[in-house]
Amino acid sequence: MRGADPRVVLGLHRSRHERRLLTGALNAGVTSLDTAFNYLGFRSHQVLARIAGDLLPKFVVSTKVGYFPGPNGPTHSLNPVRLLAAVEQTARDLGREPDLMFLHNPEHSLREAGPPSRDMLTAACAAMTEAVKKGLCGAWGVATWDPCPLLGLIDTTVPRPAVLMVRAGLLVGGRTLDAADMLTATWGPDDGEVWGMSPFGGSTRAPLWKTFDPRVFLRERGGLSRVQAVFRLAYALPSADAVAVGTDEPAHLEELVGALAVEADESAVDGYRCLLRERLRGQPD
Repeated sequence: MRGADPRVVLGLHRSRHERRLLTGALNAGVTSLDTAFNYLGFRSHQVLARIAGDLLPKFVVSTKVGYFPGPNGPTHSLNPVRLLAAVEQTARDLGREPDLMFLHNPEHSLREAGPPSRDMLTAACAAMTEAVKKGLCGAWGVATWDPCPLLGLIDTTVPRPAVLMVRAGLLVGGRTLDAADMLTATWGPDDGEVWGMSPFGGSTRAPLWKTFDPRVFLRERGGLSRVQAVFRLAYALPSADAVAVGTDEPAHLEELVGALAVEADESAVDGYRCLLRERLRGQPD
């Protein structure tokens, strides 16, 4: 499924879930939409169906399961029964089966599991595979904020996801970038995809973007702003087919789409990765 043309995915993590944002995305040529079971206080799917049920068929819809309501706030679980039930509820709440269902941050539970962690991961991935077989979603993937804990758990017994989603961009540390590359090489199927997320590290207004010009990593500036350059580079750190980005302003989304016309300078990006690795080697154990 890996293609030559990068894609923009509208992420709804911090979005106000307004219809005008979805219509603006379609007008900008963005036809991929990403949310999660726990977004908007566990109401994202219901709200999307209510405000834009007629628009959802025009999108490739991805969502995530793994977090559940708890008495003291959201809790995480890899229990196969709970995961399957959440996938079923997702289809009901959306009014359609999602095209892609991510297992959401499995490392959250695996860090505390100890020796049984591989069995937990295998069972959770088997549940996601079962959800696809039942027609509850088109495909399944894994979205991981920190891929490092997963590296030692992957073997031939763990089902392979169709898509991996990892953090991307200039603010991702060298260890995480290397772990994402290793996870993709080990677990990502040859015909699968890699998606990036959080390309701005949380904000386009971070002071770093005013003091540092990311356009030095592009083959040509092409009239891009610094924000556009940061977004474009997220497709190269690590290599990604699509990047999910959140916004409440359709104009901002259209601006980011415009960044795809310029390519990253691969040699400059490789040099940056080398510097990150040298920095890691210089850190004490």
